[in-house]
Amino acid sequence: MDILATVVAPWQAFLTKLANFLPNIFAAGVIVIAGYFFAKLVQLATVKLLAWIHFEQAAEKSGIKEVLEKGAIRQSPSELIGLLIYWLLVLLVMVTALNALGLPVAAVVVLILGLLFANFFATAVQTACSNAKIVQAENFGKVAKYAIVVFAVGMAMEQLGIATEMVLAAFVLLFGAVCLAAALAFGIGGREIAAEFLRKWFEEHKRGR
Repeated sequence: MDILATVVAPWQAFLTKLANFLPNIFAAGVIVIAGYFFAKLVQLATVKLLAWIHFEQAAEKSGIKEVLEKGAIRQSPSELIGLLIYWLLVLLVMVTALNALGLPVAAVVVLILGLLFANFFATAVQTACSNAKIVQAENFGKVAKYAIVVFAVGMAMEQLGIATEMVLAAFVLLFGAVCLAAALAFGIGGREIAAEFLRKWFEEHKRGR
């Protein structure tokens, strides 16, 4: 009987906790589903509103659209703004759902903000490299994105109290990735400059003869 009680007791405790937690899970699920559709609706409404006030024409005249196209960004300026608003609303929904579950909010906030910033920073890096006529612009954007994602995951784990030392490792990785990207950018860009310099030098040398 003692052995049976020892085996059954943990399962009874688990099922009791699960039964008490089910209403919170249901509430969080409803919040996430309703919040997702609401965020999508607001995103579409934002894009429609910006189209109605002729925001695209203003972006084209100001040169913003051209810069985005050079960076191989498929979304229009209106769609990018709608996407930003969508993710901000998703963040708010996730925070509300976590409150319903009674889980740490800070970790998810850090993670979502990190992922959001990683996407936009990668886009900015790719656009800047494309406008600078660097061939590997897309790869530089990916390096920047993955480095920030790793850093965000490390920060979220620190908030959860998991592997605090990983935050330091993620920061070192981020710093190393940025240095590597900068070195590659300099190498690729510098190679073209060096080739042009040598070509001019040989032409002048031949003329001198």
